[in-house]
Amino acid sequence: MNQISLHQTGFEISPKQTRKRVFLNEMQRVIPWDAFIALISAHAPDGKNGRPPFAVDIMLKVHFMQQWFGLSDPAMEEALHDTPLYREFAGLDMGITRIPDETTILRFRHLLETHGIAQQMLATLNTTLSQAGLILKAGTAVDATLIPAPSSTKNGSGSRDPEMKSTKKGNNYYFGMKAHIGVDAESGLVHTVHTTAANAHDVTQAHELLHGEETAVFADSGYRGVTEREEVKDQVHQPEWHIAMMPSKRKALNKSTPSDATLEKLEKLKAHIRAKVEHPFRVIKCQFGYRKTRYRGLAKNAMQICTLFVLSNIWMARHALLSQKRGFAG
Repeated sequence: MNQISLHQTGFEISPKQTRKRVFLNEMQRVIPWDAFIALISAHAPDGKNGRPPFAVDIMLKVHFMQQWFGLSDPAMEEALHDTPLYREFAGLDMGITRIPDETTILRFRHLLETHGIAQQMLATLNTTLSQAGLILKAGTAVDATLIPAPSSTKNGSGSRDPEMKSTKKGNNYYFGMKAHIGVDAESGLVHTVHTTAANAHDVTQAHELLHGEETAVFADSGYRGVTEREEVKDQVHQPEWHIAMMPSKRKALNKSTPSDATLEKLEKLKAHIRAKVEHPFRVIKCQFGYRKTRYRGLAKNAMQICTLFVLSNIWMARHALLSQKRGFAG
């Protein structure tokens, strides 16, 4: 007979449906847990030696909560002790089950990094979204965003992260890395993620952001000249590139003339499509609070960034996925 959970006795007052609880309930319903768990289970420890490992589904939920709420490993351990909602989502109960400590959380993240699980989850999720008709693959919008890294040398090594670089944007200098993404031009869902140091020019990474089936690509003026690059010319599939006009040239247009008025309308149309690529950046920075790198080295941060875009896709598509689930249930 199953023991009665200490936080679910049957006599408790129904908890308020806070925004955080609603969010976690939605994520519980729309994330393809079985598919993600299958990717990890093949590499998870068997538990033959030492204490029994936590179930993969528990650790994956803990890992996702770290990304959603911007928690470090020690902070995540404390949050599991302090917050019943987090334990409930993870499937833990303080009265019966031990809580993953920060070392266990760290080792699980290293497991994901070692086997490239984040990229596999993105591919698996996008297959599901394509089958649901949410990614159409006819067009791609590409862009990049700067992710600052700590520039202080007041740390154990006495130096800045050697894999991070400096770059200038406008009149400001930034130290860190870049996240380059390719998104579906219709839905704004991310299909490709690529990371570099901050000094890599956007146009040099354009060929990495295509899935190979698009017929059109939309990009800002930072990608001008992309069709002349050898790595782009060498690709078998050649989509049509729609690059935004330089701001200075667009400002100089005489909109009272038919030709320039037509060009202005075309630029507005391209900008409307390109805007889709900004939505995932807004989700990870504003919704999930990801403002700067957490780890040293590109590889660790690249895994976290890819995971964040997996979760941003789920968040952006959640209403459509929930509607489909309700349709199947009906």
